[in-house]
Amino acid sequence: MSRPRLLVLARLQPQDMADRLASDYEVVTDIAQAGDVQAVLTAGNVGLTAEQMSALPDLRLIAVNGVGVDAVDLKQASERGIAVTTTPDVLSLAVAEMALGLALAAGRRIAEGDRFLRAGNWAAGGKLGLGMSVLERRAGILGYGRIGRRLADLLRGMGMQVLYTARQEKPGSPDEFRPDAVALARDCDLLFVTAAGGADTRGLVGAAALNALGSGGILVNVARGPVVDAAALAHALQTGAVAGAGLDVFDDEPNVPQSLLKAPNCVLTPHIGSATVEARRAMSRLVLDNIDAHFAGRPLLTPYEA
Repeated sequence: MSRPRLLVLARLQPQDMADRLASDYEVVTDIAQAGDVQAVLTAGNVGLTAEQMSALPDLRLIAVNGVGVDAVDLKQASERGIAVTTTPDVLSLAVAEMALGLALAAGRRIAEGDRFLRAGNWAAGGKLGLGMSVLERRAGILGYGRIGRRLADLLRGMGMQVLYTARQEKPGSPDEFRPDAVALARDCDLLFVTAAGGADTRGLVGAAALNALGSGGILVNVARGPVVDAAALAHALQTGAVAGAGLDVFDDEPNVPQSLLKAPNCVLTPHIGSATVEARRAMSRLVLDNIDAHFAGRPLLTPYEA
């Protein structure tokens, strides 16, 4: 029996997951050769545009390896009755860990200290400036979805006070609600951005929120680059309006603005929030299980819900 054809626009990891994909499906990587495929495997930062969908008349499933769907034309998918799946939950801990790591790196000047030592400055008698405690500060979480709540659990477990902002206050939450980004930033010292990307959240953290965070505050973004106004953040870092930042996501990946590359106390990583062996294996397994379910006529495991 012939294997189903599948347009693959994203790499699966670890290798055994890629091997399972190649074993179970006829993999097509060129959209020009994929006119009759029913399913596309893509990633949150790759997505699928309306133009690409128009070249796939038989398309019935867009399986996203990740939780971001801002690069998928959801309107077009909905109009054509194309299902969209994501891989929620299985990456939440990895991304939450990354957010905490970036906060610690910025507050305790870990990346800066590494560069200082490697440059020979310590051996030459130099002194690195003082950092600041992270765990003694109040944390604000902008975006209280799965990742935000998992991060909140970690922070509370370390004795931190946690505030959050979401579209609506969450009844029964152990954390304190603030109605918007500026109010949240004003009342916290560490501002973690875990909100979904898209037009509704573009520029949500701008100059007003950064000024409210203040000169002792640290911003961490593990969501999507455009949620934070990069120019406003670079200016805040250069002028000392905020104390530091940790960024795993950017507007135009993999291109990072020189203003951020040169900004003081700004820890930068190449969008590796979910890049652990454990998380990537679980993500790959779930995305393949969704594709398997589609071709077997079974209910999808994790359909995307706006």
